[in-house]
Order: sequence, then structure tokens, then C-alpha cells
Amino acid sequence: MGKLAIIGGTGVYSPEILADVQVETVKTPYGEPVTLRIGAYGHQEVVFLPRHGQNHILPPHKINYRANMAALKKAGVTKVFATAAAGSLKEKMKPGHLAFLDQFIDFTKGREGTYYDGGQSGVAHIDLTHPYCSDLRHLLVRAAEERGIPHHPRAVYVCTEGPRFETGAEIRMFQMLGADLVGMTNVPEVVLARELGICYSAIALVTNYAAGISPAPLTQEEVLEVMADNIARVRTVLMDAMQLVSPQKLCSCQGARPLA
Repeated sequence: MGKLAIIGGTGVYSPEILADVQVETVKTPYGEPVTLRIGAYGHQEVVFLPRHGQNHILPPHKINYRANMAALKKAGVTKVFATAAAGSLKEKMKPGHLAFLDQFIDFTKGREGTYYDGGQSGVAHIDLTHPYCSDLRHLLVRAAEERGIPHHPRAVYVCTEGPRFETGAEIRMFQMLGADLVGMTNVPEVVLARELGICYSAIALVTNYAAGISPAPLTQEEVLEVMADNIARVRTVLMDAMQLVSPQKLCSCQGARPLA
């Protein structure tokens, strides 16, 4: 029976989520070891991964996504609930709302985004027509609906390189491309999960309106303030969704195979 994982920042984790927590350091072929918290939540064995490292020291473009996802796979994880802060490109997606991702557009630049680098790793291609696990997304939506939490069941997420915020012109371009949200962390994490056959879903907390939509210049303090005010909603939805997960149920994500 595979484990369930939560990927998030330090604000997402709370001691109330997991019982009997053990801290484990997992070595992978991709750089520094990864520190995981492994505990229990109800019938689930759950792993928590701090995406930005201990004490939130890594900016989005410096995160070792390959090491993180490889460590989860090595720890026996088969399903992931990831969290992300995001700026809104749509008036209806207000700060404080939750959105459940179902598509992404990749505008990152210098990240290691695959395990298939050629050589001994080989050359392969993975299908990402539907990059996020719809089964897990439906559980998140159900949890938000039952709690009456403002949410959006589908969202297209643009991932930028960061760490800067986007320009007004970039945001207008993303709107023309059909995006709903913009953030800096979800890619290549979701891609690597699919390469490893891990079911992956993502819950975005809308922290601000993006550049040019907001009447005021964006600040990091604004983002952190909205996160602090609404992070309890994220934890509530995660905890409720974890209770709905069936450890035995398989889906197409776990049967994904790359094409050589």
C-alpha cells in the first residue's frame, strides 16, 4: 500500500496533521539529501515534504525538484497533494479563494525538468494531455464543497521562473493564452511526478491579483499576509481530502509509461 504525500511550504505543515512523526533523510542521485516528515493521519501513512527546504530557504528557481520527487518515490509515495501560492489573472478568482489545477503552461527557463537526460537515463517522452490526477482533484473539490470554502474546480496555471513577479505585459499575454493563475513552483514538479508514475494533484491558494490587474504594485508582504489569513482553509481541505483517499485505488497516472 503506497503512501500519500503533501508538498508545501512551512506554513502548510502543522503538528495537528500528522501523528507519530519521524524525520527521515533520503538520498537520491540528484544532489543533496531530502528531509521528509513521515507520520500517520487516520488510516493513511503520510509524508510531508517542505518544497523550499527546511526553514523555507530555497527560492522557486533553486528548488531541486528532481531530488524532491525522487525522494518521495523512494519513500514509497504513490499519491501527492501539492500546494502552491498563486496570483489571479481572473476577476472571479479572488484573493483567499482556492483553485484546483487541471492544466499548466510552462514559462520556466533553467530548471532540470526530466529524469530522461539521455545517456544512461535514456531518451523518453511522457504524455501530459491531462497533467494532474483528476481522481485526486475531485476529492479536493468535494472537500471544499462540503466545507463551503470559496473555490474553483478547474484552473490553468502558468509557471514562471521567478523569483521576480511578472510584468504587466507578461500577464496580458498569459490572459490571451487562456491562463487563470500564475505562480513559480508547480513545474517541473508535476511533470516529474508523472514520469515516476505518481498521482499528483495541486491546490492553489490565490494570494493576490497579478500585475496590471491589481491597482497597486505587488509586494511579498501582501502575498504572505493573505497566506497567513487563509492557510487554515488549505489545511482543512487537505485533511478532509486525505480521509477520502482510497489507498488501494489505482488510476491512469500510476500506469503512465514514457515513449522512447
